[in-house]
Amino acid sequence: MSPAERINELRSLLERHNRLYYVEAQPEISDADYDKLFRELEDLEARHPELDDPNSPTRRVGGTPLAGFEQVRHPAPMLSIDDVFSEEEVADFYQRLRKNLGTGSVPVTIEPKIDGVAASLVYRNGSLDYGATRGDGVTGDDITANLRTIPTLPLTLAQATPALLEVRGEVFMPGEAFARLNEEREEAGLATFANPRNATAGTLKQLDSRAVARRPLAFIAHGLGSFEGVELPDEHAFRSLLVTCGIPCNEPLWIADELDDILAAIHELDKKRHQLPYATDGAVIKVASFPDRVALGATSRAPRWAVAFKYPPEQKPTRLLDVTVQVGRSGILTPVAELEPVGLSGTTVSRATLHNESFIHERDIRIGDTVLVHKSGEIIPEVLKVITGKRPADATPFSMPEHLEGKCPTCAAPITRRENTETKERPVVTWWCENPLCPKQAVAALVHFAQRKALDLEGLGESVAIKLVESGLAISPLDLFFLEVEKLANLLLDPARLQTGEISKPRRLGEKKAHLLIDSIRNAPTTQPLSRWIFAIGIPQIGESASRELSRLHETLPEIASSNLLRIICRIADLEAERKLLSPQNKDNPPADQQEKETRRSRQEELKTEIRESHAGIAEFEISPDIGAVASRNLLSFFESEHGRRFMECFRQLGLNPHSDNFAPRPVEAAASGDVPLAGKTFVITGTLSLARSYYKTLIEQKGGKVTGSISRNTSYLLAGEGGGSKRDKASSLGVTVISEDELQSMLA
Repeated sequence: MSPAERINELRSLLERHNRLYYVEAQPEISDADYDKLFRELEDLEARHPELDDPNSPTRRVGGTPLAGFEQVRHPAPMLSIDDVFSEEEVADFYQRLRKNLGTGSVPVTIEPKIDGVAASLVYRNGSLDYGATRGDGVTGDDITANLRTIPTLPLTLAQATPALLEVRGEVFMPGEAFARLNEEREEAGLATFANPRNATAGTLKQLDSRAVARRPLAFIAHGLGSFEGVELPDEHAFRSLLVTCGIPCNEPLWIADELDDILAAIHELDKKRHQLPYATDGAVIKVASFPDRVALGATSRAPRWAVAFKYPPEQKPTRLLDVTVQVGRSGILTPVAELEPVGLSGTTVSRATLHNESFIHERDIRIGDTVLVHKSGEIIPEVLKVITGKRPADATPFSMPEHLEGKCPTCAAPITRRENTETKERPVVTWWCENPLCPKQAVAALVHFAQRKALDLEGLGESVAIKLVESGLAISPLDLFFLEVEKLANLLLDPARLQTGEISKPRRLGEKKAHLLIDSIRNAPTTQPLSRWIFAIGIPQIGESASRELSRLHETLPEIASSNLLRIICRIADLEAERKLLSPQNKDNPPADQQEKETRRSRQEELKTEIRESHAGIAEFEISPDIGAVASRNLLSFFESEHGRRFMECFRQLGLNPHSDNFAPRPVEAAASGDVPLAGKTFVITGTLSLARSYYKTLIEQKGGKVTGSISRNTSYLLAGEGGGSKRDKASSLGVTVISEDELQSMLA
């Protein structure tokens, strides 16, 4: 089989397994087998850049940051939908449909209104051409690179498809994934997102698609834009096409042709919507027939054939009875509101996260207050605000150190205060238990170490971890490597609730499960790559993507522990912080007089030079934003701490030495060979070329040139194929030379 044939086969296999896993929830292979196929494709594509495809499954991990989003014009305007807020307005809408179409009944569809971010996807000949935001309805931002990272969105369509198919839908963050993302941000001491829609909108605005790939986004189609080469008479035919193409579509769906049935569907959806994986705040009613839609037309902003019925937001008052504190895996202390039980969005709510002490103080939340609660994104119980008019005289302000008397609620170790000021968001005050042997932390650390995405240790769940810690058999992850089958087999687990509702007797783990667990522990050093070990350690801010990036930059764990790259990243952040503090324009720290102003300006220039030089020193590594200043500090703090030093010493004693499976050594400078005809030249690439853009990017960089994403006065050449109109126009206005592929080859010759 030729490389091209194997690459095509791997791409088809991976897309199929993506669809089975993310859309149909019926995976056929293990994560390890999927990773093996993925790495084989990565290796083949790296060796054969001429076979690059922008819709390859490998693009789902993101690519080089963009300088800015380009604008694209929608094939047909993306209109808004008018809202209605009462059953009377629904009746008026339906009567207008009957009157304007001159018929007694009009079949309509009723479906959930997804609270996400609207996007348009344009497929040409079965392959994703581009994707864009709604923008002003006529023109939107080209966010193709970000959309390619979404696992539920097919990059190539499963079956024979129209020559042109524009699908419209919503990008959203599933409820459980949104909850996990906020938990991870709390663990890292970062501000949490208010709701899934805000998190989604902020993510899609990222210019670095590698950062987008870390966020749990999904896509669901609900509408049709332009299309060619197929007959689509109605909504049913359109949805059948989506199923054939493997594009997830909005469900559930009701079809009705009487007002009473429409209202009944709206009421039924109201009962079901709280169990949907996404936030929904309404029901969309659309005329089913496409010819009827054309006949009804649209106003300048909305179609006349659709409306969105908006459900009233459910917010209820209840009393805050107490504040308890949970201990996380990394030691962060999270306050939790203990509420008087209240029915909310289909469930009984008695607890809600209070995130951190900053959240409590900003809202002046006190124990005994009557608070207004809702479900953020219809999913996560949250305290909205205090109803101060109902505040009792004995309402007690909350202070973490006073509430806990300065001690961890689990192990009674001292707690410490941290303030995160390294992000663009507001400073966040958090409290931490610094005892790495805290039982709550120990249990969470063992479970994290064993989870599927880490070392995948068979049979080590929370119940086993609790007993390992309680018995003293394992209080840190590396203790697992000292376990013996006999002691592990005799571990007595807590009683479990049976399907009949009865409580079982305490259970012995047993020899079979003990052998399975110990075998998977002993096999981990040879079967799991370095990136999984990094993730398994559980350092705050170091997730799967960051772990893969660290193993790309370092070959072993001791190399990370002594990494100069991480220190340079931290140094750059320190210099930037000092530069901002000393800025003469800093309103929070203005200079005292003109002399100080001049002194600051001089120091600022020194800092700018040092920052530039530091960036230049690590630029060749193209470090992902996954490894920023916060992540780098957390890594260095871990390895320099007493706990981290003990971990590494035990790591060495056990003879553990996992290696990277994606290590990329320092790039060889082209100057070493003297073959640098493009040295000092900056290129931008646009249009349809005979070979992949990545091929030309690699070629230009090998010959000493630089490739950027946008044209400026500093651009030397625009390498242009067919099309690329906007960049050609800008090049012409700035006097940038436009060259063809043949002209580039002549320059190299």
